[in-house]
Amino acid sequence: MRVITRGAFLAAAAIPLSVAAPALASAADADADDVSFAYAVDGSTVTNTITNNSETPLTCATSLGLAPGGVLPPVEVILSGGQSFYDQGVVAPGTTTQVVSDVPDGSYVVLASCGSDGSNPSMWVSDYPGIEGYLSLLPYTSYVVQQASAVVTISNPVLSPPA
Repeated sequence: MRVITRGAFLAAAAIPLSVAAPALASAADADADDVSFAYAVDGSTVTNTITNNSETPLTCATSLGLAPGGVLPPVEVILSGGQSFYDQGVVAPGTTTQVVSDVPDGSYVVLASCGSDGSNPSMWVSDYPGIEGYLSLLPYTSYVVQQASAVVTISNPVLSPPA
């Protein structure tokens, strides 16, 4: 199991500047509608289809944090508790799907973020109650994506042994 701490999540959400190419979009060129997310669950796999309309590669992360009882936890709990499962990487302009697989049974909140580098870096984060307070502490332009973080439930069927 992989665990991301609060600092690592913010780093993933903030997008490590050393990973992004120097010619990426600047905040002056960025728009709130440049990035969208769409979550889906199939068995023990959670997918996030990311649409990147920014005309430049972005570094993105899709992660899952525990949502006990299927309830969206306070943002402080998610950021300090870390996310247990994630996928991250460079997302070219267009549509890309990030996949978090082999997720054990339980309820999780899906969080997503993308970011660019350049003279004025930008970041897009899935809507989450209270996230704006944390984003305001970061030294770059950030946007809350209309796709809210969602609680998903993974329930794998119990297989019967052969007779």
